[in-house]
Amino acid sequence: ARQLVEKPIEVIENHLMNGMNVVGDLFGSGKMFLPQVVKSARVMKKAVAYLLPYIEASKDGKSSSAGKVLMATVKGDVHDIGKNIVSVVLACNNFEIIDLGVMVPPEKIIETAVKENVDIIGLSGLITPSLDEMVYLAKEMDKLNIKIPVMIGGATTSRAHTAVKIAPEYKETVVHVNDASRAVTVATNLLQPDTKLTYAKSLRQEYDSLREGYLNRSREKNFLSIEEARKNKFKIDWNNYEPVKPNFIGTKTIEVELLELVDFIDWTPFFQSWELYGKFPAILTDEIVGEQATNLFDDAQKMLTQIVLEKWLTAKGILGVFPANTINDDDVEVIASSEVEKFLTLRQQSQKTVGVPNIALADFIVPKEIGKQDYIGCFCVSTGFGVDEKASEFEKQLDDYNSILVKALGDRLAEAFAEYLHLKVRKEIWGYASDEVLSNDELIKEQYKGIRPAPGYPACPDHLEKPTIWKLLNVEQEIGVKLTESMAMWPAASVSGYYFANPESKYFGLGKIKKDQLEDYAKRRNISIELAEKWLSPNLAD
Repeated sequence: ARQLVEKPIEVIENHLMNGMNVVGDLFGSGKMFLPQVVKSARVMKKAVAYLLPYIEASKDGKSSSAGKVLMATVKGDVHDIGKNIVSVVLACNNFEIIDLGVMVPPEKIIETAVKENVDIIGLSGLITPSLDEMVYLAKEMDKLNIKIPVMIGGATTSRAHTAVKIAPEYKETVVHVNDASRAVTVATNLLQPDTKLTYAKSLRQEYDSLREGYLNRSREKNFLSIEEARKNKFKIDWNNYEPVKPNFIGTKTIEVELLELVDFIDWTPFFQSWELYGKFPAILTDEIVGEQATNLFDDAQKMLTQIVLEKWLTAKGILGVFPANTINDDDVEVIASSEVEKFLTLRQQSQKTVGVPNIALADFIVPKEIGKQDYIGCFCVSTGFGVDEKASEFEKQLDDYNSILVKALGDRLAEAFAEYLHLKVRKEIWGYASDEVLSNDELIKEQYKGIRPAPGYPACPDHLEKPTIWKLLNVEQEIGVKLTESMAMWPAASVSGYYFANPESKYFGLGKIKKDQLEDYAKRRNISIELAEKWLSPNLAD
């Protein structure tokens, strides 16, 4: 192609960009899917890399771009699969990308945006504290009178949160981008001279009315006081319940071969990370996405075989089982060797229909005054050691597809490890369900006895519980998994949580809580109300 044109840059501007425009149009209209787009981008990147020396030799300058976009995962957060996918999709559509990576402090985002004169800032985050980080960044940019539109994305972000919390803090446009297929349309609308003003105005109006509706709805909801909610706790007949004494008490590190984890993989979320929706294995024969899902699955199987055989990643885990009892309604006292620690739990406060309880996780552990010894477990597992190194090897080869693939598989293996270890705990280590026989499908549907909720998830959205788990298990020293200042786990492909053995324990969502519980929690945690507010803000009723 280079020899058929006058200037090598024409190969990019005419042929390659034409091809990418077709890819972009097909993707936007739902006729092409994310894995194909990322593979197309790989072709584009490798072709451009081949052409660059010729372009520079003929002093053509660079191809004109559709706009310059700064991408960053905010401070304290280590997750970047979604960000990398959006970067690839935008790059395919001729946007120039400046990717600052993960855990990027606000000062660096602002400084780079100004210095590089970017047209759009894209912020990503997966854990709830990242939402606050985005709010803070919006405030800072507003103070500095910066006029760059901001795109918000990531698993915990939402249109509602963007409208209610971020948009009011920034005079310029803030827009939530739901998935990669929307990113190009949004970015184009933000920058097109003839549409950008009307687009910004309509977004502002849409978010204003969304915020108003949301605030009105949450004002209308009825809540109980924390005392009333505690009176309506989940009741278990403790007199007729005998806690199962664990076969093992204390902590133990777990080393496991990756091959042992493969059968425990839940593939449905893997396809979701590639924006292919449907339940596995039915997705493989789906009329619309089946062919792409099958191709992606084949690629994943090939890489998974390599990961296992060539030991690309290492699986490390640690767990602990300890004597425990509930104290003061909502706290769980844990006895670990000579130390006594406390897990703090939060209680549902929204008014329920008659007979429906306001649950807290502490309800599933025998209260101390009953006089029976109960137990609790906690764990941390990781298959993330080796993921970043492998991903950057692929990136150096301009291969985003395999870079994203190895990260997605790292995540799936970590979840599989958590599933595998929970099974071992139920059947052998603790042994409270030693006669259990469940298929992988039944495990995925959570048909086992007991639960393993995780800090940061609906039943216990409080990330400040993680340091207690880290202290009890000595996680960082034993297996090397660290906590960032926002309580994200590094490596990213890590899972931590608790083990509850009570057969009546179940998963639930905390929902919104009121000021009285926040104040009570701050006192129990021995922190200021402001700090408690920062960590629990997504769960506070206005």
